[in-house]
Amino acid sequence: MTAASAYAQSNFNRFSDQLKELLCIPSISTLPAHHADVERAAAWIADDMRRIGFHTVEIIPTKWHPVVLGEWMGAGKDAPTVLVYGHYDVQPAEMADGWHTPPFEPTEKDGKIFARGAIDSKSNVMAQLKAAESLIATGTAPCNIKLLFEGDEETTSENMNTFVTAHRERLQADVVAICDGSMSDREQPDLAYGLRGVVCMELEVWGPKQDVHSGHYGGTVHNPIQALRRSSPSCTTRMAA
Repeated sequence: MTAASAYAQSNFNRFSDQLKELLCIPSISTLPAHHADVERAAAWIADDMRRIGFHTVEIIPTKWHPVVLGEWMGAGKDAPTVLVYGHYDVQPAEMADGWHTPPFEPTEKDGKIFARGAIDSKSNVMAQLKAAESLIATGTAPCNIKLLFEGDEETTSENMNTFVTAHRERLQADVVAICDGSMSDREQPDLAYGLRGVVCMELEVWGPKQDVHSGHYGGTVHNPIQALRRSSPSCTTRMAA
């Protein structure tokens, strides 16, 4: 077991309590009434970064909710730098949605914590914070660390492109890791190395003014859906009701 792993194991209960503290904050970015709660979650994360020992910690305003950026460059200028991205905002949650316990009152059962954000994505944020803490506290960090957590992911990250453009120099890194993911099970961490984002398009195909799928013309004149299918045989198409 490495020194960092031993540190994490010995501080497990404290780390768990800290996660519960963060989960109690209803940082719902999609509801204006919770704007102050989102800012409170950002402040909580920034305070923890300072306590851990990050050299630079800043809460940076955006058009909507703030970004928290922490930088620890203690590995030296010749060491690689890792930039980790995550988000601390959550979706709305009410008991009427089917919750068995209050969504912003973390409840532990059978070794699991139930709360809004416990999976998406405050546990991931906490994992990165505590991994950084374990490395820094034991003096075993092999790289410089930059942690970037945004508060608008659940509202489509509309401000992130502008933020990255404005702060491109501060975000320079050798590797970028996204911690907004999942695990197959507790014994098998997942590492996705081919994230490609979401690509959308709108395609218009013009056809006859009326259906010709049957009758005299059905065998020779294609409907738009037939034309699309024939032009790309490898694609699977389906009609939407």
